[in-house]
Parts: sequence; C-alpha cells; structure tokens
Amino acid sequence: MAAAVTEVHQYVQAQGQVNVDETSFAQGNSDGNNPTGRKGWLWVMVTPLVSYFSVFLGRSGAVCHQLLGDTFNGIVSSDRFSAYTWLELNGRQVCWAHLKRDFTRIAERSGVSGELGRALLAQQKLLFESWYRVRDGTLNRTEFITVLTPIQQQVHTLLCEGAADDIAAQEKTPLAKTVRTCQQLLKVEAALWTFVTTEGIEPTNNAAERALRPAVLWRKNSFGSQSETGSLFVSRMLTVVTTLRSQNRPLLDYLVDACRAARLGQPAPSLLPADSSTP
Repeated sequence: MAAAVTEVHQYVQAQGQVNVDETSFAQGNSDGNNPTGRKGWLWVMVTPLVSYFSVFLGRSGAVCHQLLGDTFNGIVSSDRFSAYTWLELNGRQVCWAHLKRDFTRIAERSGVSGELGRALLAQQKLLFESWYRVRDGTLNRTEFITVLTPIQQQVHTLLCEGAADDIAAQEKTPLAKTVRTCQQLLKVEAALWTFVTTEGIEPTNNAAERALRPAVLWRKNSFGSQSETGSLFVSRMLTVVTTLRSQNRPLLDYLVDACRAARLGQPAPSLLPADSSTP
C-alpha cells in the first residue's frame, strides 16, 4: 500500500485546509535506527475524506514543514504548539477548544487572574453560541461577522490587560503564568479568528484529535513499535483505515484487493475519493 499512501500524502498537501495534530508514539531500536532512544511522535493530517499519518522521531517545526511540503498554501488548524509558529498567521486557525482550557486555567487562579479568566470564558461562550447558529443555518456569515466583532474586540482588550501586568523575568507565580499566556496569545491573535471570515474552517481542531484516538489506543495496547519498519506499518495502516472509514468504504475488501494486486504485480487501489485525482 506504499504507493497508495504516498498518493494520500500528496493529496492532503494540495488541499486548502487541513487539521494537524500529533501524539507521542514510542519507537524502539531493534533495527538500529534509533540508537539514542529519541522519542517518537505520530502526526496526523486530516481532511474531510482523506487522512494521512506518519511517525517521526521529532516534534519540531522542521517535521511539520516536511509533512505539509514546500508548496502548501492552505490553512492549518492546530493547537498553539511551537512547531506551527513558522506558518503565516493568515494560514492558521488556532483551536478554540485549547483556548477554552487556557481560559479555564486562568479562571481557576485567584485575584485578577481569576477575574480575567472568567471574563474570557464568558466571551468564549458567546462566540460558540453564535457559531452553533451558523452551523445550523439560523445565522448567515455576514450576520456572524457582525455579531463577532464586539467579541473579538473584548477578547483583545482582556488579553492586553492580562499581558500588561508587571512580572519579573523568572517569576513563576500564578499571575506570571497568566501574563505569559496572554502575551503568547496576542502573538497569534490573528489566527484565533480565521474561521470567522473563511468558509469551511472550524474553530476547533477536533477532527484531528478524533483521528488520533484509535492511534492512542493502539499505543496503549502495543507500547508503540520496536523499529522504523514497525512505525511505518502503523502509519500506513492508520492512513488506510481512517481514510476508508471517512469515505464509508469497506476495509476488508480494500485489503483483499491490495493483496491481490501485489501478487499480480499491480498497484494497490487508490485511497482517494472517486471524484478526486492526485495533483
């Protein structure tokens, strides 16, 4: 299935929007390809009908760049991990589910941090109340943009207030954590709102997180892989299974056809949707 999975990777790289996430996946050194015991990471790139998985011994921006390719010019939905900072802000959507967790942690602190966190959570709640109306068709895009304008302004004001408090360079107090979070969010602020004006973009990265759940169960049951070849098997099988399920295609039939094709010296069937072609 190597060629079919490569075709999937090329297809995903050519899409206008992808959800990207990663989770740890241990890779042993039985083949001598991980002599220093580097930590393995399973990455996933998700589109509505096609998903691509790959294991790397790294979680860096260089790995992310290798996954997306040199010519990718779409929008990446992800969390705020530093591996994505090389992307232009107008080509990113930061996950609001992760932002809600950030705001919740701030709200659970005492004093001004708690007040700030609760105010941010209130704006997040208003945002999603409007977003759900967009999804069910009771609020059109133009109205949504109008409704979101004061929410965007208030979130900006609150983040600026939180970032302005004086803290020492090495301070580790709850207030210092709040200040640094607000400062970091202001650096990617434009990427918080891509979904507001761009059709087809979700405010969360739930698609990628859902795609990783079976991989996490595999990892828990198998403790990862023992070699680079084992990791390659995992990534290819997850690509095949996840993609076929997204298209409601029978997995066993595909695997039988792929094995039959291999015995005949023919390529495996394509994993792409019937109305798609590899760029």
